[in-house]
Amino acid sequence: MRGHLRRLVTAFVRQANIGAGLRWKLSAAIALVGALVAVALSLVVHNAARVSMLDNARDLADERIMIAQRNYELSGRLNFPNTKIDDPQLPAELRAKVEEGRRATYVADRGGAPDIWAAVPLKNGHVMSLHSGFTDRSSDILKDLDQALWIGSVATVIGGCALGVLIGGHLSRRLRKAATAANRVAGGETGVRVRDAIGGVVRDETDDLASAVDAMADALRQRLEAERRVTADIAHELRTPVTGLLTAAELLPPGRPTELVQDRARAMRTLVEDVLEVARLDSASERAELQDILLGEFVARRVAAKDPDAVVRVVHESEVTTDPRRLERVLFNLLANAARHGAPPVEVTVEGRVVRVRDHGPGFPEELLAEGPSRFRTGSADRAGRGHGLGLTIAAGQARVLGARLTFRNVRPPGAPHDTPPEGAAAVLWLPEHAPTNTGSYPVLGQ
Repeated sequence: MRGHLRRLVTAFVRQANIGAGLRWKLSAAIALVGALVAVALSLVVHNAARVSMLDNARDLADERIMIAQRNYELSGRLNFPNTKIDDPQLPAELRAKVEEGRRATYVADRGGAPDIWAAVPLKNGHVMSLHSGFTDRSSDILKDLDQALWIGSVATVIGGCALGVLIGGHLSRRLRKAATAANRVAGGETGVRVRDAIGGVVRDETDDLASAVDAMADALRQRLEAERRVTADIAHELRTPVTGLLTAAELLPPGRPTELVQDRARAMRTLVEDVLEVARLDSASERAELQDILLGEFVARRVAAKDPDAVVRVVHESEVTTDPRRLERVLFNLLANAARHGAPPVEVTVEGRVVRVRDHGPGFPEELLAEGPSRFRTGSADRAGRGHGLGLTIAAGQARVLGARLTFRNVRPPGAPHDTPPEGAAAVLWLPEHAPTNTGSYPVLGQ
């Protein structure tokens, strides 16, 4: 069940692992949007202010040209500043409109400073024009406005960054809490709820996701528990007829057919016992019966009895508190797996509280290294074909009861790339420093 739950929450945990960069991504996004909005508003405000000032300047020029026209028609001479008759510098566009008999104004942008023109046709057929520039006061107002807009844009970007960091940090913390709780669920802690671990008063999409993960974990847990019960019931019901079949086979007359029947009956009984053991381990009801033993001496004696050809090396002897029966079960299953799927010589090394079982075969399949042992899966074609795939599953389950950690790796030459064919497989059992108090506990052990 632990392996299924781990795969269930893997995707959720992977999404939660983006928390380290989430606040900065969100901050950058808000800052970018804020910068774009600030630039757009600044351009709109600047252009609107400039157009408004130019319109006011054109209206003022139009009023002045009207006053200058009345004075000229009354006195016959120019008495208004910046006015001329038939000015050769008069813009062609403005001259064309005046020749149509209309009074008009015109803005000419020369060198960045706009020029304001106003012209009116006279009764004698000439054209009176007035030329003035954009006032310094108007230019100063635009400069001050641009400066204020620039300061406001910078403040908006900085505020957006700060807001993004705050929002992203809050979301990141919630995701990290959810990831931690999901990992605990994947580790077999059935009482952990991802939604409760997140906490908070305001609900958001993170709460919905956490609730969905809790619901999926509950549904999967119930389904696996139902499957475990069915498997245990079937194996239990098979135990009696299989025992009877084996007893009957022993009464058959000697011969090759009898040997085949007895061999298959013993294999079926072993399979039924293994299935029952897996079901008991999955129920998390097993408890270790602890004794103090010398680990190196214990392993050497058991290996010699199981596989005399295996090489045992005790690097450092240590006294451990563990369950000898379960430790023997783990050791025998590892030796059987090495003998069945690996190649000789099989080497067993004891160093302190660590026991290593290594063969020189094709190595473990990648699926086992990535996901751990799985029942009824014997691995790749190079390391499969015999057995039911329950040996390593039972070894891992018994290791959990002991509070130990069982790891698997392939042995390659030092510095060799990952795609180099392995020179063997190694299973490493890490016994805890202290006696186990809970089934399924995982001690923190260094290599």
